Amino acid sequence: MKKIYFLSDMHLGARTLKNPRETEMRVVRWLDSVKNKASAIYLLGDVLDFWYEFKTVVPRGFSRFFGKIAELTDNGVEVHWFIGNHDIWIFDYLPQELGVIVHKGALVCNLAGKRLFLAHGDVLPGVSLPFSMKLMQTVFHSRFCQWLFAGVHPRWTVAFAHRWSSHSRGNSLEEDYKGEQDEFLVQYAKKYLQQEHIDYFIFGHRHIMLDLMLRKDSRIIILGDWIQYFSFAVLDEDGQLYLDIFEEPDNK
Repeated sequence: MKKIYFLSDMHLGARTLKNPRETEMRVVRWLDSVKNKASAIYLLGDVLDFWYEFKTVVPRGFSRFFGKIAELTDNGVEVHWFIGNHDIWIFDYLPQELGVIVHKGALVCNLAGKRLFLAHGDVLPGVSLPFSMKLMQTVFHSRFCQWLFAGVHPRWTVAFAHRWSSHSRGNSLEEDYKGEQDEFLVQYAKKYLQQEHIDYFIFGHRHIMLDLMLRKDSRIIILGDWIQYFSFAVLDEDGQLYLDIFEEPDNK
């Protein structure tokens, strides 16, 4: 029986990780452990802490992770990669080289007989962003700004991007579950249910593990991360969804 897996927020390559190589190796071990059981794997954003595809060169790093993803897709496992707020600049290299299916926004789909809403969680359909975030999104997605960024030597742009990445994450890892009324993803899911039925909402972005019933026939899952929890979700062939942890965190 094949299963479908979901994980997010690995932030591979982040300079704030205690041991970036070990984090990558742990992800690779997990991928190796599910490769014969998975029909599809959904990576719900912030897989890489920073990525920019230059036209003729490839950023260093991630060779073990990329190799394992290529092995999976070569063997018929669908790998879906959702753009997060840290790995925005994925263009054609990773889809062509690794065979991943890239999603630039939310996806509503049917899997294992269930209706799912999948998104990283930073930008959601129908939600107006604050001016500062809207400006930032406009700049990051501007072809002209991307062209300008590519024109500066990587020794400066990559270092700047890593500093920005660490700053933008801020103290989010110290945030706990805020409660049903204050978690914006929970409130978004409840509002969305008023217009369309969804069995499972699955998000990343918040770096918390959450499995919450929204009503008797709908749940929201927030996937945690691979910095504190090493967590993922599994959808069985019979449509049952649950959160799990791969290898106990080192600090527990």
